[in-house]
Amino acid sequence: MLRRAADIVLVRYLLASVLALAVDMGSFLTLLHLGSPAMPAAAVGYSLGIVAHWLLSSRAVFTEGVARRGPERTRQKAMFVLSALLGLALTTVIVGAASHIGIDPRLAKLIAIGTSFTVTWMLRKALIFRTEMPS
Repeated sequence: MLRRAADIVLVRYLLASVLALAVDMGSFLTLLHLGSPAMPAAAVGYSLGIVAHWLLSSRAVFTEGVARRGPERTRQKAMFVLSALLGLALTTVIVGAASHIGIDPRLAKLIAIGTSFTVTWMLRKALIFRTEMPS
């Protein structure tokens, strides 16, 4: 039963990630279309996706693990932002490096999405929104 609950959280997280990704990719592609260089476009898109992801994660995914208002909630938001910044750094470096060697930025972004998703899911599930304290 616990395994099934974990799977449901993963499904909700995946859906939240898809919606945040829509914000991210929509912004990224719009900025590319407007002539922005790939690296800053990736950073801005990812940053907008961070905001969308916090709203979805804290309200629809990790509802049991969201801290109450006050210092713990502030700490949790800070940790969420730090995990997102790690994802942003991964995304920016992957897109920047791949573009530099001639790989299409859209393909590089897809690679970055998979990498960032995996890293942030593990951090958020295990540390940021955990419902039990590790022993």
